[in-house]
Amino acid sequence: MGINILWDRQAPEGLELPVARSITMILGRETRFVEYPLLIDGYDRNRNQHDAQKILDRLQDTVTRRYAISGPLLLVTSRDLYVGACDFVFGLARPASGVAVVSTARFGNEYYGRRPDDADLIDRTAKEGAHEIGHLLGLDHCDNPECVMFRPRTLDELDRKRKMLCPACTETPGLRGKE
Repeated sequence: MGINILWDRQAPEGLELPVARSITMILGRETRFVEYPLLIDGYDRNRNQHDAQKILDRLQDTVTRRYAISGPLLLVTSRDLYVGACDFVFGLARPASGVAVVSTARFGNEYYGRRPDDADLIDRTAKEGAHEIGHLLGLDHCDNPECVMFRPRTLDELDRKRKMLCPACTETPGLRGKE
C-alpha cells in the first residue's frame, strides 16, 4: 500500500520531492503525489489558525470518498493548525479514515526569528509527515525522543527526532510485511 501526498498550493514549493523521498526512506513505503481540488476548512478568525479536525473532515468526506483514494492520504499545508484548546499542533491523523494533515507554518526557522534554511524545513516536514502517516499505519506515540513516532511539543523536540523508527516501532505488525 502506497502513501498519497496532497501538497497544498500554499505550502512551500520545491520541497515536495525531498520530503516524499524522506518519508519513503523512514517508513519503507512508496509515496506518490495526488492532485484534487480541496477547500481548506476550519479557519478561526479569533485564533488566526485552522482547526485540524475540520480539515480532516473535508479530506475524509470530499477527497477520499469522492475520488476513492486507496491508501493513506497526507495533506501538507502551510496553514497554522490547532485542535481544541491546544495552542497549535504540528499535525494530526485520523487512522480510522486514513487521512492526516501536517502544517509547515511552524517548521520554518523564520517563524522563530532564525535564518531561513530549506534543509531544516524539509527535515521537519518529512519527520512530522512520517509521524502522522505512522499513525495511519497503526503506530502509536513512542517514548523514545529520537524515534519519528515521538510526539514533539516544541521545535527542539521535533529537531531531536531522527528520520527513522526505533527498533520497537519497526516491529509493529502494521509495518511488517510492507507492500
